[in-house]
Amino acid sequence: MQKNEHRLICDFVDGAVGYRFRQGGGRSQALSKAVGLKGKNTLHIIDATAGLGRDAFLLASLGANVTMIERNPQMHSLLHDAMIRAKNESDKYAEVIERMTLIHGDAIELLPTLKPEIVTIDPMHPPRSKAALVKKEMRIIRDIVGTDPDAGKLMNVALQYASKRVVLKWPQHAKPMDSLPQPSHQITGKSTRYDVFIRI
Repeated sequence: MQKNEHRLICDFVDGAVGYRFRQGGGRSQALSKAVGLKGKNTLHIIDATAGLGRDAFLLASLGANVTMIERNPQMHSLLHDAMIRAKNESDKYAEVIERMTLIHGDAIELLPTLKPEIVTIDPMHPPRSKAALVKKEMRIIRDIVGTDPDAGKLMNVALQYASKRVVLKWPQHAKPMDSLPQPSHQITGKSTRYDVFIRI
């Protein structure tokens, strides 16, 4: 993602996302392990909170088919534009974008109609303490999309309808989200953890 003084630009070609893709990396990342990407297995994953699409692009670059749901119209537009630019960049990028589908809507309403196998959810995280400054990029995104007060409801809908697993991306040291069962297991990174709920 690139930034200028006034707006965000979602970008899969330049920056860290593009560099990682050109280097062929990502399979060893925590997210890949959390969704169950192994070997050459093909997964269909629904990213219920698409945001800037970085996680979805990573998973698609590793061979997964990813359906992204984004309810905020501004974020949806940024994602749509980024997908077009990446598709026009090269055949290699176009191949990844072909595995990505973007839907504008509310995942709480859409998930029951999509018969999901694997659902990933990355809601706006709880505000950090004053001692830990949130990155400027995240502050801008929070200004656009708000605070996701219905994240708990979305998680419960995902747990009801996903047939294989639900993966919640959450700050490593944050308290568990209210009203959720214990995850089957957790995978942790430097600042983020993935709570994995196995459904089968």
